[in-house]
Amino acid sequence: MRNNSTLKVLIFTRDHSNNPERLTIYARITVDRKRAEISLKRYVSVNEWDEIRGRVIGFTQKARLLNSYLDEVYVQIMDAHKQLLSEGKVITAQTIKARFLGQDDQNKSLKELIEYHNTTQVLVLRPGTMKNYYSTERYLHKFLADKLKLPDIFLKQLDYSFIVDFEQYLRTYQPEKARKTCSNNGAMKHLERLMKMVNLAVRLEWLEKDPFRNYKLKFHKTERSYLTARELSLIEETTFKGAGYEKVKDVFLFSCYTGLSYIDVKELRTHQLVLAIDGNYWIHTKREKTNETVKIPLLPKAKEIIEKYKHSQQDISGKLLPVFSNQKINKYLKVIAKACGIHKHVTFHTARHTFATTVTLSNGVPIETVSKMLGHSKLSTTQIYARVLERKIGEDMQRLIAQLESNKNAKMTKSKV
Repeated sequence: MRNNSTLKVLIFTRDHSNNPERLTIYARITVDRKRAEISLKRYVSVNEWDEIRGRVIGFTQKARLLNSYLDEVYVQIMDAHKQLLSEGKVITAQTIKARFLGQDDQNKSLKELIEYHNTTQVLVLRPGTMKNYYSTERYLHKFLADKLKLPDIFLKQLDYSFIVDFEQYLRTYQPEKARKTCSNNGAMKHLERLMKMVNLAVRLEWLEKDPFRNYKLKFHKTERSYLTARELSLIEETTFKGAGYEKVKDVFLFSCYTGLSYIDVKELRTHQLVLAIDGNYWIHTKREKTNETVKIPLLPKAKEIIEKYKHSQQDISGKLLPVFSNQKINKYLKVIAKACGIHKHVTFHTARHTFATTVTLSNGVPIETVSKMLGHSKLSTTQIYARVLERKIGEDMQRLIAQLESNKNAKMTKSKV
């Protein structure tokens, strides 16, 4: 499409301090009588300035260098106009100024992308997910400062090398507080979040090519910790003198028999305990992480724990159970596991794996039913949590053998008759 807009570039000075020895040099862009001005951060005295030419008078080295700079500014402004024309963009004084200053969509920086993503997604993603994005943001800021020695970087500068260097930084970063360095899967999770933000930049047309197109995330398969039936019984049968330990034990066991995550147990209220038409109590809730509706029939042991705390102070606030902070619970669980002779890394999330594996699947509950109770939208997600034990496979095959034998005997009997 032909563009008939008129463009004029004027280099001029302006007095801000009533000091004739210090005039500020500006560039004025005019398109169809609409102006945009840019301070060039250069200064000149009134006696050295030629208003008609818009340049410095004289042939001193200072004058030549300043005039050379002003010529370059003029060329860059004209080049910005040419770029916008070739891209079919709307030509205004402000768009030319933004392109010249590197403030338009073609010159967005990594920090601008992160800020845009976190601002627009804070009401879309769950708080826990946003917390992880904020963690990735902190690592990126540290990487820019420590490794690249830069305050920021343009998106068009992102390449395969940047991704590989960031991966190595994550793997080797030594935090100030004593803790483990980022594991392989931890590093991959940070890169996965960066990849999602970069994909957003591509969709917004802030970036022409995806720097991740030749990069592949490499997650390691991990064995998820769960309690066996014997270990679960050990915790149930062990009593603790401290009231705090007893509460943590009960809340943990409640999760083992319902499959609810920490935050879902913490947010449970008495009105979410519903008497169903089958005469049993069910928990009706929504998963905090995915917002998926979850309906779980209460097993007798879970019901006993609720009855135990039915008339406690927790009932005043409407909470179903007394739940401490996640950090405190995990600290107490470490002591509980040691006291019970369980040599495993036990956290509150171990209860969810235990429900999926030991309590349900190993007792013949179909994986589709388990998936519903866990609040998963995909069956493949349940297969990660709920492993089919060898004992269960053996039992299933024995039933199949018995069924085949029964069919064979029935067929032989029928043929004799």
